[in-house]
Amino acid sequence: MKTQANQLPQLLKKGLSPVYLISGDEPLLVQECCDHVRKAAREAGFEDRVTFHADQQLDWNRVGEELGALSLFAEKRRIEIHLPTGKLGDGRPVLERVLENPPEDIILLLISARLDAAETRRKWYKELQGKGVHVPVWPIDADKFPGWLQQRARNHGLSLTRGALDILAERLEGNLLAASQELDRLALLGSSTTIDEETVEQAVQDSSRFNGFELVTELLAGRATHARKIIGVLQQEGENPLGLLTVLSRDLNLTMELNIATAKRENTSGFLKKRGVFQPQRAKAVEQAAKRLNRRQLMAALELCSATDRAAKGFDSLSPWHYLQDMITLLARPA
Repeated sequence: MKTQANQLPQLLKKGLSPVYLISGDEPLLVQECCDHVRKAAREAGFEDRVTFHADQQLDWNRVGEELGALSLFAEKRRIEIHLPTGKLGDGRPVLERVLENPPEDIILLLISARLDAAETRRKWYKELQGKGVHVPVWPIDADKFPGWLQQRARNHGLSLTRGALDILAERLEGNLLAASQELDRLALLGSSTTIDEETVEQAVQDSSRFNGFELVTELLAGRATHARKIIGVLQQEGENPLGLLTVLSRDLNLTMELNIATAKRENTSGFLKKRGVFQPQRAKAVEQAAKRLNRRQLMAALELCSATDRAAKGFDSLSPWHYLQDMITLLARPA
């Protein structure tokens, strides 16, 4: 069967299925769904966990042996298989055999990128639909993101004022993981349950010396020296580049749209307001980038974003920071 992410906790209370598939490209929501399954499984006595990652080195025969092995001392197990590409490949026959007659002492958790239509037509997926639960996780639409933020804040016992919500929504749109972390930090401030615009600004000032938002601003402005300094600090501090990459690709796409709009003599201020860009600093950075960079540069920058994303997810021999250094050189170059 298929169910929505917000319905999963209630479904788990009714009993466990032998297999769960959590799929999607929104890491935070995928992780939270997996945590719901793990918690319910532990409470039902499935304490032991075995994890596999379906990369090119995975031996699916080992997975089949683990799924077919009898538990020692009648211990129940959770077996998790991560599918970063959303495809089973050589693992399809293994899963098909297991799903025909799922073992009673195992909860199988498949954690996958978004499935394409071809994969959902395969035998293993049809077997899973009959024996288990599929939770497809979808990104939060831009128009629903402020509501998601406000609800998330309420879960922390916080209330966001209109101004605070506007700032957070603008800075964090499309990056739920960063949004969750930002609300965690605001909750730790503990001075008030009402978070206003001033509190948000102060929290940003109190955060690490450099952050992904500042790097994006410097990249759009073409300030190469300062951007390289920020990248060095973020890399040393172990920052996950995927967070800032979401913000950068969003603003590069916005810059390209503005570039086209201004060529048609569309009013810049009106264009940015229609796109929900109200923060002066971000509006200025995007406006200046649209004037300074041409379409070819912006297309090349978006291609570098894709390369950085692949590297950050382990599908490239080069570091994601290597590609971000190339990004600095590209965006600092005059059109």
